[in-house]
Amino acid sequence: MGFFRRRKKRLETERIRQENPAVGAEELLEGAAYDKKKLQEYILNCCGQIAEDGREMEEEQAEYRIVTEYLNDIQMIENLPEEDMREIRSAAEQVQNLYRKRQEYQNAEKKISDVQFVQMQREEQQIPDAINRLKANEAYQDSIKRDMNYLEGEKTEWYYNKFDLKRQQKILKRLSYILTGLVALGVVGLFVAQTAFSLDMAYAWIGLILLAALGGFGIFLKFSWNQTEIRRSEVNMNYAITLLNRVKMKYVSITNAVDYAREKYHVQNAYEFNYLWEQYLNEVKEREKFRQANEDLEYFNGKLIRLLKRYRLYDASVWGNQSSALVDQKEMVEVKHNLIVRRQKLRSRIVYHVKNIRERRSEIDRILKKEKIDSPEIRQIIDSIDRLELEE
Repeated sequence: MGFFRRRKKRLETERIRQENPAVGAEELLEGAAYDKKKLQEYILNCCGQIAEDGREMEEEQAEYRIVTEYLNDIQMIENLPEEDMREIRSAAEQVQNLYRKRQEYQNAEKKISDVQFVQMQREEQQIPDAINRLKANEAYQDSIKRDMNYLEGEKTEWYYNKFDLKRQQKILKRLSYILTGLVALGVVGLFVAQTAFSLDMAYAWIGLILLAALGGFGIFLKFSWNQTEIRRSEVNMNYAITLLNRVKMKYVSITNAVDYAREKYHVQNAYEFNYLWEQYLNEVKEREKFRQANEDLEYFNGKLIRLLKRYRLYDASVWGNQSSALVDQKEMVEVKHNLIVRRQKLRSRIVYHVKNIRERRSEIDRILKKEKIDSPEIRQIIDSIDRLELEE
């Protein structure tokens, strides 16, 4: 855990010498390799490396001083009287609890999308009526659908009843033809018997006439009744079709209203609509808690910083994000340990840069003295290097 953003570690590699990286100072001063211009360029390159080391060292020295100040702040806090520390710890605990509440809200699973929340927030006053209206429309739609199914069944039933009666009429016509044929045969038979054999056929004639009359009357009655039933079936079927068409018009109208509401609020039915409304109300409460927690956090965070500023710390504001260390001693130990480790690494880096600067500075002095080079450009760079504070 740290008090500031740690800078990325720089890749520490030796820079390749320009122009002729394979040739060092000793080679440039010897024999055929000697070239005064290249020697000056080599010196300028060394100066550039010293300047780069100096810039990095100054940054690390500044960071080293900041880390030291933070360690001094920790030391000061650890030495505070228990009475003062109790008040600071109480404010830090409040900050910790409010941070935890805010994080719980941010990590909570959202049961309503931001788009749905904004829409319901915009139409908050109309939503309850819209839910009730959709619920009533869906119930009415189901009722009309049941009526449609019933009327469809009635229409089909009367259709098949009419179809069956017409089939019976055809059978009755065939029976009438058969009965006529049988009566004709009976008449012929009785006439032949009476004429050829001089038999008394009075009762036979009466029986035949009676049979023909009863059979014909029965077929006539059934045929007439069927005709009446066929007309009644047609009337009832047409009435069912008329009612079905009216109901279908109502169904189309109510279905359009239901589909519009579902599409408008992105729901499948009134049950889901009501569920989303409940989630919206819960989300409103949670957002209010979150807003209140942020206000409380700002207040207690400011209170904590004001309490710490009494003791003239280097940076009191940093403890708002580091309040856990003020509550838990283990956290404070870990923070302190990390800062100490960080300072040691910075110290090592500073020593490394100082060593490089001194070595290159000595090499430049040796070359300038040996070759008696006095370039204003080089002298100006060396003067700026000499102004570096080489503190180990």
